[in-house]
Amino acid sequence: MMDINATLLGQFITFAFLVWFTMRYVWPPIMKAMQDREKQIADGLAAAERAHHELELAQHKAAEKLRDAKIHAAEILEQANKRANQLIEESKGRAREEGERLLEIARNDIEQGIQAAKQQLRAEIATLAIAGAEKILARSVDAAAQHDLVKKLIAEI
Repeated sequence: MMDINATLLGQFITFAFLVWFTMRYVWPPIMKAMQDREKQIADGLAAAERAHHELELAQHKAAEKLRDAKIHAAEILEQANKRANQLIEESKGRAREEGERLLEIARNDIEQGIQAAKQQLRAEIATLAIAGAEKILARSVDAAAQHDLVKKLIAEI
């Protein structure tokens, strides 16, 4: 029986030495490797979480910038439309003023034409009246007297 006890005692001592050796030299590097790996995984998860959060922030900022750009574009378009309408109104006003100016010039030209025609008509009437008077009187009036008579008739007409 002693052989079994001595064998058991030898196995126990060998097992205790193996546990001590494993706990002293094998276990710490394995634990360190496991802790390092756990830290890497935790850091990776934290980095992924940060990246996900940063992605959400970037998407939010991009959406905000897009909204701001659309608002700005709408404002620019509205200003352009207002300016176009303003230019149209200014052009209409200038065209209206130009039309009125041309109409006034035409009226003045017509009035001058009427005055010139009246003046010419008066002169022709006077000449015809003198010619008629010459025929009636059967005598010719000299040119100076004729000119004086024309002036008097024009003044009277």
